[in-house]
Amino acid sequence: MHSFSVSGKLIDIPGRRIYPATVTIKDGTITAIEESNNVEEQHILPGFIDAHVHIESSMLTPTAFARMAVVHGTVATVSDPHEIANVCGTAGVQYMIDNSKQTPFKIFFGAPSCVPATFFETAGAHIAAASIKDLLDNPDIWYLTEMMNYPGVLYKDEEVMAKIAAAKAVNKPIDGHAPGLLGEQAIAYASAGISTDHECFTIEEALDKIAAGMHIIIREGSAAKNFEALHTLLKTHPERVMFCSDDKHPDDLVLHHINGLVKRALQKGYDLFDVLRAACTNPVQHYKIPVGQLKVGDAADFIIINNPDSFDVLQTYIGGSMVAEKGRPLLPHVKVSPINHFNTNHKYPADFAVPVTKNGDTIRVIEAIEGQLVTNELILPKTVVKNKIVSNIAHDILKIAVVNRYTPDTEIAVAFIRNFGLQNGALASTVAHDCHNIIVVGVDDDSICKAVNALIDCKGGVAVCDGTDTRVMGLPIAGLMTDADGYDVAAQYASLDAKAKELGTKLKAPFMTLSFMALLVIPSLKLSDKGLFDGGGFKFTDVEV
Repeated sequence: MHSFSVSGKLIDIPGRRIYPATVTIKDGTITAIEESNNVEEQHILPGFIDAHVHIESSMLTPTAFARMAVVHGTVATVSDPHEIANVCGTAGVQYMIDNSKQTPFKIFFGAPSCVPATFFETAGAHIAAASIKDLLDNPDIWYLTEMMNYPGVLYKDEEVMAKIAAAKAVNKPIDGHAPGLLGEQAIAYASAGISTDHECFTIEEALDKIAAGMHIIIREGSAAKNFEALHTLLKTHPERVMFCSDDKHPDDLVLHHINGLVKRALQKGYDLFDVLRAACTNPVQHYKIPVGQLKVGDAADFIIINNPDSFDVLQTYIGGSMVAEKGRPLLPHVKVSPINHFNTNHKYPADFAVPVTKNGDTIRVIEAIEGQLVTNELILPKTVVKNKIVSNIAHDILKIAVVNRYTPDTEIAVAFIRNFGLQNGALASTVAHDCHNIIVVGVDDDSICKAVNALIDCKGGVAVCDGTDTRVMGLPIAGLMTDADGYDVAAQYASLDAKAKELGTKLKAPFMTLSFMALLVIPSLKLSDKGLFDGGGFKFTDVEV
């Protein structure tokens, strides 16, 4: 039997104390924790948990994501596979589970509750209540993922309530997704059995949901950043707070993960034990997941840091095995075979033209907001050339389009957007939440068409066209992920991001922001492959006013 011990100052989160100790591990389990006179300065504490993440958004497979996350002290994630489920259905969910079993990193998947998120768009699959029940009976499925159809909850839609009932029947938690919901509506949403929300963007909203009985997951991803709005919850409601990234691009994952939130919270002066409760303990208790908490009899899932002041992760252990040391992953790269659903044909520049159909002088324009998933609806003057509405670079009104990737010869939905700031060229991606059709933003139809066709040629990826040349990073797994090494992906993605910024965008994460412009369940104005969508009224609307 393999046995070893580690010594240092143990950070006892529930006991709220730090003391010198020796931890003994045998065959992956903690067999003893003994106070000692050890004077080693290093500190031992439970590993971090990302309480809500779509691994697909990292563009990495679960095993590749794990290699990068363990460096930052993350030992587990609560993962919603609804991105790949929207493309490949339950086969996509199983693909993620199978891959995750090839790493010691602990990934706890849920049953995707909203595939598709709405029926105002074209997805690659539909997971009905009967299939949700089958998924929830699977021991590899730990919860019902974010119930994005909050109107369906409030108005007791039969299919939505059947999915919630299936989770309740097997006593598995139900995640929420209800941006902006307040007061009586928040109470009604929570009373249906919804237990978390990671979409709060004001403290008032978070407090209303806590009062309704929900847990708040503070999100800091590559596009959506809510830490600054919500961090006071760590002082007022530490028992109700968790941390998550939700969507994390690979170049960000190279830099930090949940450890970044821990450091920021401590720099703001919050109590160490309250912060670590959010990062390490609350997800285990809420989701009832088997992640060790530095107790005798627990799995040896823990990290060693230098000290709580700088919080540098020195080593990460999962199941008693060291999986990272001093910034270097010790997990192997795992090669996989792709799975995909992609069936569309080449497009032509004329396919993206927007003919004038009304006599008015204005159009509806999506306003992208830095650091948020919500958008605004602007009414702005339209620019017309040869009876076609075109981009106005001087006023940062650019064309945005969504192309159905699942059915050939379908009409392309085109609208207009502000705040991407491109001076020429186009950006395109098949990472377009949640149905993952092709989304593109650009200044002219020719560049837009080139970027789209580049993605059609490789059946998914991200692309930058500067008007002449087009650079692509292929994502052969569902048009969402690659089986390449995570650090190589991060470097390639950073290069594309830099190229996008050379074209004029000032957005910190332009591809991540673009990916959410098709997410209809977050207001106000978004675009699906079927047309411009008013998220407030939950209905289609016209580009021209």
